[in-house]
Amino acid sequence: MPDRLLILLGTKKGCFILEGDHARRSFALRGPYCEAWPISHVIADPATGTIFAGGGNAWFGPAVWKSEDLGVSWTHSSEGLAYEPGEEPIKSVWSLALAPEGTLYAGVEPAGLFASGDRGRSFRHVGGLRAHPSRTHWNPGGAGLILHAIVPHPSDPASLFVAISAAGVFATGDSGVTWEPRNRGTRADFAPEGQRYPEYGQCVHSLVMAAGRPGRLYQQNHCGMYRSDDSGLSWQSIEEGLPSSFGFPAAAHPRDPDTLFFVPLNGAMEGRYVPDGRAAVWRTQDGGAHWRALRRGLPQENAFLGVLRQAMATDTLTPAGVYFGSSSGELFASADEGESWSSIARHLPAIHSVETVFLPD
Repeated sequence: MPDRLLILLGTKKGCFILEGDHARRSFALRGPYCEAWPISHVIADPATGTIFAGGGNAWFGPAVWKSEDLGVSWTHSSEGLAYEPGEEPIKSVWSLALAPEGTLYAGVEPAGLFASGDRGRSFRHVGGLRAHPSRTHWNPGGAGLILHAIVPHPSDPASLFVAISAAGVFATGDSGVTWEPRNRGTRADFAPEGQRYPEYGQCVHSLVMAAGRPGRLYQQNHCGMYRSDDSGLSWQSIEEGLPSSFGFPAAAHPRDPDTLFFVPLNGAMEGRYVPDGRAAVWRTQDGGAHWRALRRGLPQENAFLGVLRQAMATDTLTPAGVYFGSSSGELFASADEGESWSSIARHLPAIHSVETVFLPD
């Protein structure tokens, strides 16, 4: 069994790495890396241990950082991360994903998709997405017009899902040449009456694929929680039983397609913190038919914390580990699928993303 667990954190001031073994009893914190740039998302290739970190802002510009020695040294590249002259400059890289055949994808602000075939040294614009006829109707959400979720198909290298705030979910089956909106059944409560189920224009917050069932997707939206069993062609609401229809991160179980973890927040106009100031991770084990609040070990008084859209992840051990980071810089972990929790890092910068990877020792 691999016995080296890395928890990768993207934060407002660089990338951090927590390292532990498969027992998950103690972790050593390293960082900040990436010269304390704002880092939106950090991932790793489990086959090679290479770490990729995407970030930047309007001051630094966009870049993807890379470390091939577990964070000891880093390089970064912005080559190709640009639109055509005259278009709005790219501010930052918001999301990263590695496809099974090795392509590294980067989602950026303003929303667009880029691909690298040389492990982050250079990128090309996947122009078919921004060429979609709906492009002129995309509008920025509260954080801007961002492509924040990239979900590759596990066995079909030509198939890919992305989520854009606020434009919705789009899918391609031809490596990004053409794209199709996949939003039927998801609400846009901010739209005028009678126009709240549009073809596109929804504000997606999180998009994840169920383990072992690539046709099943879960989506946390600005306006509800949803499940699709047909690759996003239709969606059904699964928010009944939750304390709020609003929130950002969702994380799929590594093996059970019916199990999902979610951190609700108390509403877009109500402060965006955990309801009643009592932290909880909510779990469904039947595809969203029922939900249960998991609170043991989490702060239950005056916990006005928020959790951002990529700041939650699971690991692949049995039982599965679950992790989430707060916008106030605290990282919480559960080694028993959410039944109990502990704080494993404090006083970090605002945590933007959490990912895990196991590597051979």
